[in-house]
Amino acid sequence: MALKMFSFAPTPGQSKADLHADLTAAALALTDGEPDAVANMANVAALLWEFLPDLNWAGFYRMVAGELVLGPFIGKPACIRIPLGQGVCGTAARTAQTQLVADVHAFPGHIACDAASRSELVVPVLRDGTVIAVIDLDSPSPARFDDDDARGIETLAQAIATRI
Repeated sequence: MALKMFSFAPTPGQSKADLHADLTAAALALTDGEPDAVANMANVAALLWEFLPDLNWAGFYRMVAGELVLGPFIGKPACIRIPLGQGVCGTAARTAQTQLVADVHAFPGHIACDAASRSELVVPVLRDGTVIAVIDLDSPSPARFDDDDARGIETLAQAIATRI
């Protein structure tokens, strides 16, 4: 069996909409036919890191027995377990709603896994209407994420929901 090598990278100067579309297409290509959820999350975390500038953390928290448990990521070591409703990730998981936070220090109950994080985008991944994971993106820059980022990562979450 021949091993596949992949090379994905954003196109310099492309629009944010095109960047997110290319990110989703790359994620679908990488996860196509692979049944292992952890492997797929790991590759998608790597793509997020490659495609999205100004991040200090990118990855997944998985829903396990009613709480979020750390999944594949790139960045500094992170909190391992997050109760539903706590912090930005726990809020996204409990409400099944995207959390776009311009200033994490102003978010009630923010969990500071990395003190350098200033803004955060957390998107729930739903399968059959149930949260199975969240995609968590942190940045050292305030207000790094906007509505276009939220829509792009929501599209990615929908696209990979059956593969993680």
